[in-house]
Amino acid sequence: MWTRQEQAILRKLQTPERVQAFLDALPYRCEDGHFSARAALRDKRAHCFDGSLLAAACLLKSKYEPFLIDLCAQDDDDHMLCGFRWRGRWGAVAKSNFPGLRFREPIFKTPRELVLSYFEFYFNMRGVKSLRRHSRPFRLPPVSRVDWLFDDRMGDVIVDLLSRAPHYDILSHHQGRTLRRVDKRLFESQLVGVDLKGVHRE
Repeated sequence: MWTRQEQAILRKLQTPERVQAFLDALPYRCEDGHFSARAALRDKRAHCFDGSLLAAACLLKSKYEPFLIDLCAQDDDDHMLCGFRWRGRWGAVAKSNFPGLRFREPIFKTPRELVLSYFEFYFNMRGVKSLRRHSRPFRLPPVSRVDWLFDDRMGDVIVDLLSRAPHYDILSHHQGRTLRRVDKRLFESQLVGVDLKGVHRE
């Protein structure tokens, strides 16, 4: 069960925009691990996984049905979105160390369009665009079956379930070999506010 203090916070997070603002204000969790939705409130920090679960918990209490979308990278960290639909269009809430990998307005016709909006902003520290695959939008299981709200041990269960969901390639092999490096100005702009302890190192 949520505590009274947690419930007071959740009552204020009834729209994707408010959830995103809350996640943006939290420090980035640099340590590895897959935690529960509660972890972001309890620890007052988050990364993309527990941030997406918290977003899903908030949106479930509103008119937005949440979906997890797994973004898979090459020579870089993977990323997680909490996708949602509004008036037939897709948007996303996301916690990230990098500013360009966070919120998306619900203007995209399909989940793939939504995912592709992250492509130019998704690169490693060598300036190589690294996003390669994405999952089908994934409905979280009922909490009565997998307690992703409160039990940190269930984070790995969700990851396993998500890994078995269909995933789709973004690029052909040839396209992946001919990508242009990220522009220097874009690269530098995406390091604003980044905690370098949480950056992928090869």
